[in-house]
Amino acid sequence: MRQFVDDSADTWVASVARAEGGDYKGAFYLVMERSGGSGEPVALTDVRWNSTRTAERTLATMSSVELRRRLRSALGRAGVAASAS
Repeated sequence: MRQFVDDSADTWVASVARAEGGDYKGAFYLVMERSGGSGEPVALTDVRWNSTRTAERTLATMSSVELRRRLRSALGRAGVAASAS
């Protein structure tokens, strides 16, 4: 898990979820949700890893700018405003 602040100064948490199914390749994907659990999580299923270890290492090294960029992209695809609560 990794906390970061978006362009509106809201705190988000980036974490990893596992896709259902028997295939381990790309079974783990990026999920972002508002800190405190308010609102629905936003899944970025195009950002995938083969293991939680790799996912956690990647999240730990991602810059805040990259996390914000990916959040904006995911919210745009979902049709949700970034500042919506």
